[in-house]
Amino acid sequence: MKKVKVELTEKENDLIQAIRNYRKSYIFASRQIELFIETTLAELMAGEE
Repeated sequence: MKKVKVELTEKENDLIQAIRNYRKSYIFASRQIELFIETTLAELMAGEE
């Protein structure tokens, strides 16, 4: 697998980490993590940083 370096904002990095944590704890995933992911994604899509 080829790795690519990309600069991320802090919010983008937080979103990626939250998704990884959600995937790791899928069986026990909390609604709080889901809401954080949904909110952060919506903010990024709206251009709010």
